[in-house]
Amino acid sequence: MRFVDDLYSLYRDQLGEDEENAVSVVLNILEDQSRNDVLKLIQEMNDEEVIQMMGVYLVEMLKMKMAQEGQLNDWESPLNRPRYH
Repeated sequence: MRFVDDLYSLYRDQLGEDEENAVSVVLNILEDQSRNDVLKLIQEMNDEEVIQMMGVYLVEMLKMKMAQEGQLNDWESPLNRPRYH
């Protein structure tokens, strides 16, 4: 996806080897976007990218639900971690 490629190019040096850095970058960018901005990005995606995005979202939401129900003890959502600016 072009948007991901652009993000990676812009933030490559800040991402390092830590997943939390990627989460922080994404959350900071999304925080400045409106619903319409996000929908425009989705409309630019091809079908495979939309399906992949929904797949990742659904897996993460199911893991969160499993953790809430006590079925997944060691899972921590990267979205619930503290954010550092």
